[in-house]
Amino acid sequence: MRSAFASELVRLAEADERVVLLTGDLGFGVLEPFARRFPERFFNAGVAEQNMVGMATGLAEAGLTPYVYSIATFASMRGYEFIRNGPILHDLPVRVVGVGGGMDYGHNGMTHYAVEDIGIMRVQPNMRIVVPADPAQTRAALPSLQQIDGPVYLRLGKESSPVPGLDGRFRLGRAETIGHGEDVALIAAGGGAVVATAAAALLQERGLSARTVVVSSLNPAPVADLAAVLDGVELALTVEDHYVNGGLGSLVAETIAEERLGCRLLRAGLRRPPAGESGSRDHLFERHGLSPAALAALVLARLDHAGATAPAHPRHEAAT
Repeated sequence: MRSAFASELVRLAEADERVVLLTGDLGFGVLEPFARRFPERFFNAGVAEQNMVGMATGLAEAGLTPYVYSIATFASMRGYEFIRNGPILHDLPVRVVGVGGGMDYGHNGMTHYAVEDIGIMRVQPNMRIVVPADPAQTRAALPSLQQIDGPVYLRLGKESSPVPGLDGRFRLGRAETIGHGEDVALIAAGGGAVVATAAAALLQERGLSARTVVVSSLNPAPVADLAAVLDGVELALTVEDHYVNGGLGSLVAETIAEERLGCRLLRAGLRRPPAGESGSRDHLFERHGLSPAALAALVLARLDHAGATAPAHPRHEAAT
């Protein structure tokens, strides 16, 4: 996904001389094509994320479109006050690029896990938030971001596995649906999309009609698309490599409440700090109930608890 971002950014920079790239002393092996092609538009700010955001704010004020690149937990939190006081409050076109969202830096330990970044960005009304699910969608999303006048948080994963059935589809402010299931909707963002599609396949094997909804634009949020999906299924499960509060699960819960929908909701994500845990992303997903088997079991357990092998409640009951 990082390479897809870098190659697409070079293409954008060739078409738009306002594009500049800043890095917090990382991205080696990924950002060199941009640095070689546009050395006068490439800046290594060092391990100084706050200063880097300050530099980007000045460049944006001067009419440029800076992309600020760092590990997601550092990009989103080390310079958060600077992001708020600069690009957000002045509505400047700074693109904060957080790499390795969720627990993608699994072997580096919990200081490198970005599991609250979407939540802290979502509280800022004019911070657009885009979380591509795979490399093809990353390429499709970048041209849309270039058209936005204000700030953007772009959360990238390290994994390169394509999401089956997504085919690189991306529309700002919209959700992308895979399949046509009518019993269960698995609504996923970022690294959750691949495991959600696998879980949907497991549920299909158990006789449930399941669809996957990929939400890569969290602000602007695809409220109309979500409402249409949620109004047509009995049960929804959100899947995200993020704390369950503040991110996709909260967005879907808000949609159900504000649109007065009867869909029941389950949220899969982190419910405790990943203290002392490291390892591969698959290992960490397993520990936090984010494997395809765990997701399918969560849905089946809820349906069994309701006393049926398939959803039995009327669709317009009160959401729980």
